[in-house]
Amino acid sequence: MHGRFNLQLGDIIAAKVEAIVCSAHENLTEGGPVHQAVHRAAGPGLMAECAALPECPAGEVRVTGAHRLPFKIILHAVPPTWMDGDRNELQELASCYRQSLEIARARAVNSIAFPSLGSGQLPQIPLDLAAPVALRTILEFLEHNEMPERVVLVCFDVPTYQAHQKALREILP
Repeated sequence: MHGRFNLQLGDIIAAKVEAIVCSAHENLTEGGPVHQAVHRAAGPGLMAECAALPECPAGEVRVTGAHRLPFKIILHAVPPTWMDGDRNELQELASCYRQSLEIARARAVNSIAFPSLGSGQLPQIPLDLAAPVALRTILEFLEHNEMPERVVLVCFDVPTYQAHQKALREILP
């Protein structure tokens, strides 16, 4: 779609990449539907590894193995809880994307897939705000870094995909 970036509709677990990002709560053992699907597919070892990690504040990322999933690593990002937009939620959301990309680059991960972070469970960040933050952060990172070679943003449902398509059209010339 845009050089090294691709937007797609589907299941992040099926992404053909070396690493995926999983949205999680601060304790890393709880999260929304994507988090639950990743943990089910990875098996109980992932839950045990997450439980052994220190809590992760909003805007930060932790790394685990992929266990039964065919990835090198799983990055666990903690998006902020939406309050009113005046509590640095969008900056923390951008930080989740940026830190994930920085970790992928540092670990020589060639390809990474993100879900739409922070926009899936209540209180969710409104999609019309979350989508541009995700896309701008990813595209800016790719503009200044050679790794990862491919970034995919996988939207779980049609409304999320359409919101990201709209934001992408507004961002790109």
